[in-house]
Amino acid sequence: MKKWIVMLLIAVLLFGSVIGFNLFKQKKIAEYMANMPEPEFPVTTTAVQPENWVPAIEAIGFIEPNQGVTITTEVAGVIKRIDFESGTTVKADQPLVTLDSDVEIANLKSSQARLPAAKAKYERYRGLFKKGSISKEAYDDAEASYFSLSADIESLKATIDRRTIKAPFDGAVGLRNVYLGEYIQPGTDIVRLEDTSLMRLRFTIPQTDISEIHLGQEVEIFVDAYPQIPFSGKISAIEPAVNFQSGLVQVQADIPNSDGVLRSGMFARAHIILPTLKDQIILPQTAITYTLYGDNVYLVSKDEKGDLRVKQSVVKVGERKGSTAHILEGVKAGDTVVTSGQVRLSNHAKVRVVESSALKVPAETPML
Repeated sequence: MKKWIVMLLIAVLLFGSVIGFNLFKQKKIAEYMANMPEPEFPVTTTAVQPENWVPAIEAIGFIEPNQGVTITTEVAGVIKRIDFESGTTVKADQPLVTLDSDVEIANLKSSQARLPAAKAKYERYRGLFKKGSISKEAYDDAEASYFSLSADIESLKATIDRRTIKAPFDGAVGLRNVYLGEYIQPGTDIVRLEDTSLMRLRFTIPQTDISEIHLGQEVEIFVDAYPQIPFSGKISAIEPAVNFQSGLVQVQADIPNSDGVLRSGMFARAHIILPTLKDQIILPQTAITYTLYGDNVYLVSKDEKGDLRVKQSVVKVGERKGSTAHILEGVKAGDTVVTSGQVRLSNHAKVRVVESSALKVPAETPML
């Protein structure tokens, strides 16, 4: 009996010591947490100053030439002469390719040789008919023969002229696709001709933006080949009808291309410049936290003790351009906004402003 009592006392002591140790540990942890200094999170900030903002309507499209056509032939034949080199500039009506026309020229000479006799016969019969010496039928036959032969001559001249393929307008030719002595069929592609002195960009915008655009409005165009160079143009045409299926309207902008750097088929981004808005709130996009519940920023201010603390503010974001965003609501001039380090922040968190160059945009984008 005494043995069981001793064992019970030992068990009580063991459990009591464990419970006591846990209570002591929890007390010390609570004391440590109570005496632990408040965490201070490092952030970078920016002071909000009113700036001018130039809004723009964004659109995409493809560059087209002022005029462009693939030169082909209307008739079949053997190429007798090629009067251009690939990649050169040609003038309007300049011969490009001449097809063999020996047969047509011979037929023309034959018809021209018979023309004087037919004309003389027609004029002689006309005089005789007026005198009543011949019948009306004989006169009509002579007249028909003369005018028919004249028409045949004009037809042969047109056929010969059609076998000389000319440039329809001034422009630059591409790479020729035919060779001297080659037999070509109607519709054969000979070379591409384009007038690139003025380029055009066709793009679409939503019908809700129609009131913002007008003829002659300035447009900035960017292409991937020259990403840092804006090309200036102006709206030259607006489609009168809106596509009822998509709600989009087509717009055309003319872009001067005197230096010839723009090429047809280039993918381009258009910025339709709208009137400048003065004294607007502009923030780096890194300052904005985008969530499913709305967009917000952290504003920095001092509390009664002089410590820097943050307060979350819901903002309304307008247009975004590059690394900046136009803020419509939620921030005012003079506010200090956190630009980095928001991940660990919450309302009334204590912060410390630090300097960092991590958010600076590099002069050149590194290659992957």
